Amino acid sequence: MVPSPTSRLYRPMTSRQPHEPHRASTPLELFFDLCFVVAVAQAAAHLHHDVTEGHIGHGVLGYLTVFFAVWWAWMNFTWFASAYDTDDVPYRLTTLVQIAGALTLAAGVPSAFDDGNFTVITVGYVIMRMAMVAQWLRVSRQDPPRRMTALRFAAGITGVQLGWVARLALPDDLLLPAFFVLVLCELAVPLWAERAAPTRWHPHHIAERYGLFTLIVLGESVLAATLAIESGLGSGHDPRLVGLALAGLVTVFAMWWLYFDRPAHDLITSTRAGFRWGYGHYAILASAAAVGAGLAVSVDYDTHASHLSGPVAGYATAVPVAVYLLSVWLLQVLPRRERLVVAAYPVAVALVLLAPLTGAPVHVIAAVLALLVALVVATGPRTR
Repeated sequence: MVPSPTSRLYRPMTSRQPHEPHRASTPLELFFDLCFVVAVAQAAAHLHHDVTEGHIGHGVLGYLTVFFAVWWAWMNFTWFASAYDTDDVPYRLTTLVQIAGALTLAAGVPSAFDDGNFTVITVGYVIMRMAMVAQWLRVSRQDPPRRMTALRFAAGITGVQLGWVARLALPDDLLLPAFFVLVLCELAVPLWAERAAPTRWHPHHIAERYGLFTLIVLGESVLAATLAIESGLGSGHDPRLVGLALAGLVTVFAMWWLYFDRPAHDLITSTRAGFRWGYGHYAILASAAAVGAGLAVSVDYDTHASHLSGPVAGYATAVPVAVYLLSVWLLQVLPRRERLVVAAYPVAVALVLLAPLTGAPVHVIAAVLALLVALVVATGPRTR
């Protein structure tokens, strides 16, 4: 049900209709996405720096942990908004608090990567999550059919946040095991809460929201690679970096094409499918953002700003591209059971992972993805 326009100050937070016509992302949701991408950019920049310096394990682990915090807070807000966006003053103010938490988290990324200090990141994350608790408590009062669901969400989120705060007091050797335990707890909360009474999210709206965030992280990859190439050219290095730039653009353009080739709303028409599709996007979004860091590493290698070997520098791009292809294949291609395309994706993944063994890994990756796009277009449906 569309919220009543009679009052912008306050509207009852009752469940919206899952098949509401003309449901689109709101300006507040778009603003939310743009503010969150600041944290994504920080994480990707530090991944690039660590890999270039040869601290690959440290960089990858730090990136994946920071990205989880960003992605999880974004995802929970997205599904909540799909079911309960009232766009009144309390809702807007609570969402702005979440944005403030995201910016706090972004400010803490450098200290987390450089010094292993997760205090600021934890504070930002807890701010985001406790704002979501306030939203769920409001639902518990105003949407009686899903009161138990809302209370489970509120209780579960609060309990896990206490765990994140307590983690700050643990010795260094227990920080990583505690992180994985708390991640499992975070993932379990929606599974537990939705068993009481499923929330009524909008499939078209969810597909659009994920698509928009995918666009943002792909754009972040383009920006990161462009800045790296600009820096290389500005220092008087080989203008053949232009070729690397073109190959990087083809790679990102192909990633966009493959993700948006077919509408995805028809794949998330049940709660179980929604969990699989929503959780699986961690790999899609994290890998898409990491491609920019990988392309920047390739620029550093070509301009002799890094001491990595050629294959290792190539794998900085090949691995996230391969993860992206594999994730898109599992979530959006395999369920459609179109045999030729289904078979083509694993072949493309294998070729991408072999590309760093050639003399021009980014160019080979671009060619593989361009051929995959051509195959998808040639074998796809003819009707719009």
